[in-house]
Amino acid sequence: MRILLLTHSFNSLTQRLFEELSVRGHALSVEFDIADSVTAEAVALFQPDVLLAPFLKRAIPESVWAHQLCLIVHPGIVGDRGPSALDWAIQRGAAEWGVTVLQAEAEMDAGPVWASATFPMRVATKASLYRNEVTEAAVTAVLAALGRMDDWWAGRWQPVRPSADDPAVRGRLQPTLRQADRAIDWARDDTAAILARLRAADGFPGVADALFGVPCHLFDAHPAPAEAGAQPGELIARRDGAVLRATRDGAIWIGHVKRGDLKLPTTVAFAAEVADLPERPADLWRDAADDGAELRYREAGAVGFLSFDFYNGAMSTDQCRRLLVAIGFARTRPTRVLVLEGGADFWSNGIHLNRIENAESAADESWANINAMDDVCLAILQLTDRLTVAALRGNAGAGGCFLALAADQVWARQGVILNPHYKNMGNLYGSEYWTYLLPRRVGADGARKLMAERLPLGAPRAAHSGLIDASFGASRAAFELEVASRAAALASAPDYAGQVATKQIRRAADEAAKPLAAYRDEELTHMRRNFYGFDPSYHGARYHFVMKSPQSWTPRHLAVHREIKR
Repeated sequence: MRILLLTHSFNSLTQRLFEELSVRGHALSVEFDIADSVTAEAVALFQPDVLLAPFLKRAIPESVWAHQLCLIVHPGIVGDRGPSALDWAIQRGAAEWGVTVLQAEAEMDAGPVWASATFPMRVATKASLYRNEVTEAAVTAVLAALGRMDDWWAGRWQPVRPSADDPAVRGRLQPTLRQADRAIDWARDDTAAILARLRAADGFPGVADALFGVPCHLFDAHPAPAEAGAQPGELIARRDGAVLRATRDGAIWIGHVKRGDLKLPTTVAFAAEVADLPERPADLWRDAADDGAELRYREAGAVGFLSFDFYNGAMSTDQCRRLLVAIGFARTRPTRVLVLEGGADFWSNGIHLNRIENAESAADESWANINAMDDVCLAILQLTDRLTVAALRGNAGAGGCFLALAADQVWARQGVILNPHYKNMGNLYGSEYWTYLLPRRVGADGARKLMAERLPLGAPRAAHSGLIDASFGASRAAFELEVASRAAALASAPDYAGQVATKQIRRAADEAAKPLAAYRDEELTHMRRNFYGFDPSYHGARYHFVMKSPQSWTPRHLAVHREIKR
């Protein structure tokens, strides 16, 4: 089937659908929703059987949907309409939600339903639900809808338009959720109500509020115990980029804010203002997982688990340095296997572009950040006294992919998407020892192909290609259980000592053939040109990425319908 993906951007959901449809043999092309005329031109060039829209911010023009079958992926239950579907569901505490695939018509989200899928709501941010439950439900619903195409063409099946009179149709037209609807009354609202508002706005647009008397938008909130004597709304402490703010019945860590154009860690955006707040360092060993601490370490028998849950998977210079300390601590523990869990939603996405954009010298901060990433990668490579596992619960991109490859074993949840390339960020060359790590897994030709294609890669296909070692677990919970079981088996394997010895011999042989320092120097020579050279492509691409500039064209590696025929 020929499928044209029309999308506002190549976001996580679109990438997952691109992968799922690709492996099923469909002919795909992508067009960003830039203008009605561009969409019409894409349809004329590609001649698709169906136009599939996973992520739109405006309506498909009638000039297209009147002549071309167009299916919309709506993040809401059947009958739900409006742009704030998931926001309302989270803020109102819905127990169940879903995804609907419907046919485009004149009225937004009101067309006949082709398929739907539901899921139980988890207490989580909108961004996390979207990357996990919404994405899984969307894959299920889209595949079901496409499976009905033959019957629809043959006239044996027709989609049904939901009726508000049908008691089974629970969805309704929802107004756009405004900032007035999200507003927090710190004196009256309890912690649960405040968290619901913040979670419903996380990712975008955030909750309009103020810190230190300065207007800003709040993101990345986590609950904390009540503080004796603290008044609701009072700022109490700071930690690893976040500030602690009292509620009437508890407290909340606020990890990120948008003050101006950039979303930044709160203590970075308010660097001068937080100076007087007492610092409260996180306890690496603390078991609580819901208080927003970025680094966590725990042990189960001979297995250590180190998570580094950095917001959106971005790793700044100081975060890399804290992670390096945590790895050093883990190294002192009497364990046989170290599992590097990354974050729940992202394993890692490499250097922190927002922090770089905010720096006085973007080039200098880029240089510091990539060197800090390299230091973390080197620390993992030099853990030769035990086995290491990178357990990817969430997606990984750019340098984050290659950081994972530094481990002895790389395991990924089945729904994880990898982007093992750098070039989309202004033709960035990349580091993290990728020139050593990638060819030894997929060969020199495979490495060149992956880096040049610049396409997402699903975990099952990555395992089949040898890029990673295994893909399993339909859900995050199932994946984590299986990781613990497999890691324990590694630690207790009869040939454990032999595996460690083999690892040490291979590392020594590789070092003798070409030292890691040589790979790093060669990569950083290219990176220095990216950061300080005459070509500003990286700086321009980074600026447009962090500012979320409107797309002006679709990259040719995605828009295959625009390839020049010779």
